[in-house]
Amino acid sequence: MSQWITVCPIADILPGTGVCALIGNQQVAIFRPYTDEQLFALDNIDPFAQASVLSRGLIAEHQGELWVASPLKKQHFRLHDGFCLEDESRSIARFACRVTDGMVQVAANT
Repeated sequence: MSQWITVCPIADILPGTGVCALIGNQQVAIFRPYTDEQLFALDNIDPFAQASVLSRGLIAEHQGELWVASPLKKQHFRLHDGFCLEDESRSIARFACRVTDGMVQVAANT
C-alpha cells in the first residue's frame, strides 16, 4: 500500500533541474525536465559511487528518452523507470509522483 507524501510546491522545482526529498528514510530525487508539471522521481543514491547525488545530475535526452547523468561517474539513468544505460544490473528504484493543487507529492510504500 502507498501513501502520498507532500514534498513542496511545484514552483520550488525549476524546469530542467532536480531536487532531493526525504520520504521516510529514503532519499528521492525529483526531476522536472520541462516547464509543465511533468515530474519523475528516482532513488537519489548513485549505485556506482554510493553517494547521494543524482538529484544534482544533468537531465538529457538520448534516443527520444529522458535521462539523468550522475554528476560523479556520469552513468545515465532513464527518468521514467530508473534503468541504467551503461549497466542494467545497477538500475535504480522509481517512485510514483504527481502534482495536486500545485503541490508535488511522492508515493511512499507503507
